[in-house]
Amino acid sequence: MGKAKGSKAPAKGSKDASDKAGKPTKLKAATSVKVRHILCEKHSRAMEALQKIKVDNMRFDKVAELYSEDKAKQGGSLGWMVRGSMVGPFQDAAFALTPSTCDAPKLTDPPVKTVHGYHIIMVEDRK
Repeated sequence: MGKAKGSKAPAKGSKDASDKAGKPTKLKAATSVKVRHILCEKHSRAMEALQKIKVDNMRFDKVAELYSEDKAKQGGSLGWMVRGSMVGPFQDAAFALTPSTCDAPKLTDPPVKTVHGYHIIMVEDRK
């Protein structure tokens, strides 16, 4: 539902926000993010899911439905999460990501390791 631009997403998979010249840009301060994730207990399964998105060009939400091992099978959507409500590494990664869409996600690569397992994270919006 975000505006999809007709560019090929070279920043797909990057953790940093950057402008067209590849220079890092500052993200505006946010207190909450609308986040989706794919949670896998095993690193190998998370890497398989990551490949489906990056190489096979599958939509993030479809891969989440197939690979995520948590209760958020609604395309991996966790909804709006406020700062302080997430485990440290997950929160750090989520607030570092630039908002994107399921068909052209900017996501965590490599997956983020937490006590829950390995997360592939994408952010849809910030506020």
